[in-house]
Amino acid sequence: MDRKKLAHDSIMNFRKADTMLRRYLDRKVSHTGVYPTQHRLLMELDSNPSCSQVELAEKFDVSAAAIAVSLKKLEKGGYITRLADESDNRINQVSITEKGKEVIRKSILIFRETDRCFFAGFTDEEVAQFLHFMERVYKNMAEQNCRLDEEEQ
Repeated sequence: MDRKKLAHDSIMNFRKADTMLRRYLDRKVSHTGVYPTQHRLLMELDSNPSCSQVELAEKFDVSAAAIAVSLKKLEKGGYITRLADESDNRINQVSITEKGKEVIRKSILIFRETDRCFFAGFTDEEVAQFLHFMERVYKNMAEQNCRLDEEEQ
């Protein structure tokens, strides 16, 4: 098979796998009342409570505004509370409520099960290779996006 066809088929299969993964996660978390990305956000806040919105945005590769919207929804749903920092009113201290901690406990189980399903039949070496390949793909696409940003300016 030629390289163009291999590349095309690889990307198409990646997209199909991504769609299937999203569908699977949507179904697994639908009963929790929290969207899949909000699960990841809650888990990050739990393991890194002093993380700023900007740091969260960088971690998840989204805008700070998108993080703000997610935090607002989590607060409205009773999963977190936000209090203005005593020394700087521009900074919010985020605390996870008991309702939020219950979602985190469920999230951990859901994501562990998802990892098992996703990599069923893979050796540890194959999983490591997959990670390496995905890191390279991400780096390639990030570089291309930077070039596009430069061209648009």
